[in-house]
Amino acid sequence: MKKTMKWTVKNAAGVVLGLALAGTLGTAGVAEAQVQVQPSVAAPAPAPAPVLGAAGAAGPAVEAPASVVADLKAATNRARAALAPNARVVCYAAHVQDIGWQSAVCDGAVAGTTGQSRRMEALAVSTSGVGGVCANAHLADIGWQGWACGSDGQVVTVGTTGQSRRMEALGVQVGSGSVGAQAHVEGYGWLSSVAGNPVYAGTTGQSRRMEAVRIWV
Repeated sequence: MKKTMKWTVKNAAGVVLGLALAGTLGTAGVAEAQVQVQPSVAAPAPAPAPVLGAAGAAGPAVEAPASVVADLKAATNRARAALAPNARVVCYAAHVQDIGWQSAVCDGAVAGTTGQSRRMEALAVSTSGVGGVCANAHLADIGWQGWACGSDGQVVTVGTTGQSRRMEALGVQVGSGSVGAQAHVEGYGWLSSVAGNPVYAGTTGQSRRMEAVRIWV
């Protein structure tokens, strides 16, 4: 069951209005989504346009291993086949502290963990039917890493592995239409969902780890 709730917030600290999706997500280690106030996120420079260039063309990022790339491509193909050849699909996989790369999930499912105090460190994303994707990660001691872009069917990866470095915020942009995202953040839980193109989920300037994320198109 999903409920859409709208809260009006007045806060001098600069929090913003948002809509949150609440419901039981049914994934091991994932708590029920909670309505939370979305802290302000300082946006990076705009993503390059168009997003149809070579994968990773717009910024430094870790490369997902071949097994993760294959898993994401297979998941994207399965999701598209289950809907329609031209369906809008986004699939993604998180690299998590003490776990490593998780299996791919798609279209609003949860990547990462909740209730385990584990930081997300990297995210790999694949799309279909949206004209490609750009992603950007805000990382501890680095800040915004830089946009990485790929066309539909390619896998874009942001973040780091092997550095014990937390991801704090995520930016996502697609080639056409809109994209939505929701972040689970240390000390807040699930933040308000955001939608648009691009979107930014998480926090900056607060030294808070992202622990999980949902993305949909």
